[in-house]
Amino acid sequence: MPFPKPFAAAAGTIRSRLSAAVRTRGGDGTSRWTSPGHQEQPNGYPFNRTPLPPGQSRKWEDWELPCYITSFLTIVILGVGLNAKPDLTLETWAHQQALQRLQAKQIAAADDSE
Repeated sequence: MPFPKPFAAAAGTIRSRLSAAVRTRGGDGTSRWTSPGHQEQPNGYPFNRTPLPPGQSRKWEDWELPCYITSFLTIVILGVGLNAKPDLTLETWAHQQALQRLQAKQIAAADDSE
């Protein structure tokens, strides 16, 4: 049987760290992963932006126009390309083979009857 003391020590360490982590989740909002200055508190507006004064429009950032154009073109290319791709499913191939064999049998039956 392995030594029980190292396992007991490890379990005690884990237990103490977990209980310390639970205690640090108080109402102050700080934790091991976030500290003051790293995360702004939400202010109730979308994307944490305050609304502009009336009559003023938002200025686009440099990345927005290329991103929107690329997204639109991607949707168009995928829409056209996926609708125009050939049907290569097994069921379609089997259906075509069955139709060819049926036509061959009909032609052979027509030749035999003459």
